[in-house]
Amino acid sequence: MSRHGNRREFLKRSALAGTGLWLAGRCATAQNRSPNEKLNIGIIGVHSRGAANMAAVASENIVALCDVNEDYLAEAAQKYPQAKTYVDWRKMLDQDDIDAVVVSTTEHTHAPASVAAMRRGKHVYCEKPLGHSVYEARLMRETCKQTKVATQMGTQIHATDNYRRVVELVQSGAIGSVREAHVWVEQGIEGPRSRPEESQPVPPNLNWDLWLGPAPWRPYHSCYFERRSISWQNWWDFGNGALGDMGSHLIDLPFWALELQAPTTIEAEGPLPVRAETYPDYLTVRWEHPARRKRAPVKLTWYDGKQRPKSPEGVDLQTWHKGIMFVGDQGTLLADYGRWILLPEADFKDFKPPEPWIAPSLGHHQEWIHACKTGAPTLCNFEYSGSLVEHNLLGTVAFRAGKKLQWDAENLKASNCPEADQFIHPPYREGWAL
Repeated sequence: MSRHGNRREFLKRSALAGTGLWLAGRCATAQNRSPNEKLNIGIIGVHSRGAANMAAVASENIVALCDVNEDYLAEAAQKYPQAKTYVDWRKMLDQDDIDAVVVSTTEHTHAPASVAAMRRGKHVYCEKPLGHSVYEARLMRETCKQTKVATQMGTQIHATDNYRRVVELVQSGAIGSVREAHVWVEQGIEGPRSRPEESQPVPPNLNWDLWLGPAPWRPYHSCYFERRSISWQNWWDFGNGALGDMGSHLIDLPFWALELQAPTTIEAEGPLPVRAETYPDYLTVRWEHPARRKRAPVKLTWYDGKQRPKSPEGVDLQTWHKGIMFVGDQGTLLADYGRWILLPEADFKDFKPPEPWIAPSLGHHQEWIHACKTGAPTLCNFEYSGSLVEHNLLGTVAFRAGKKLQWDAENLKASNCPEADQFIHPPYREGWAL
């Protein structure tokens, strides 16, 4: 076995007792480690979410930093002067002493960087969404299974007590059998919908070719980075708009609570942009899910922009800028990141929630660090989160294909719509295929 392999086995063996059991405030492995017990972590993407994720794992050894923006890279290097620096993550992954990586790039390079890291036997934490396409989400799941590394998607809300209590309410039957769920977020976009005709000089601190990565070549333009405008996230070449972004956080709750997997049909509606290169002003998506064990079939609906589902009696959903509504045959449950309400309130005035059975999280990033060292599971591992993202991005496929899809999950095909293939598994720029 290589020296690096021996070190990885040492990390697993040296973790303290209690592997895999997450009890509040009792993670002995998170404190008082000797330097030899720490993970060596490489950071891919060091700004914005990358900076936040890097800070969250800074209790370990940060040994490598990578960013296509050299100004961001230099700033991070000042905080972690012992780390080697790179502009190309492919070169960073050849650094032999890296045990694990944190991927916080733009959406269209999440899967290429993460898959390459897993194939090298490195543990991976990746920002949401896991992939830029349905195919990539599936590949992330399959690669995680094959390599058996520790993985976690960056859906921090999954680690909160509020989400756990809502899952327990739904699964204990507080509102009876749930056949409808509605998810919404007030997140619209503004700005030009056509690709800029003119090009601009590439900033000297930015490696534009590496930023594009697997995306089709196009000239640099600052409009892709203007937060008040239609930034990179809303161009199909780079992102999947509000559904790719916030769907990972919000659809996570019904996906978890209702034990959803692959849908049978997907349909989507929204205004077509002037050119079909961007996410629409708003999008509505409906997924139909079959019965699961003792759970009834369910229709899940997504709304973004200014849209909302119909408000239940006594609550104005216009005041809820994001939320989830479960409709059961014995009541309605409303929730967001930090609260939940059972309706009609009069019917639940004496209601007592079930005793909690989902253990508190160690902390979203700490779950992953613990898993890297012990082999314990994480709740947002790529098997779970890959299924969630695959499900969500089928909504953008249905919109772009302009047809209600009959979904064949086993074969990753819309059985009634071969033209959807181009959106399920889009082509890669030469030299970037997975």
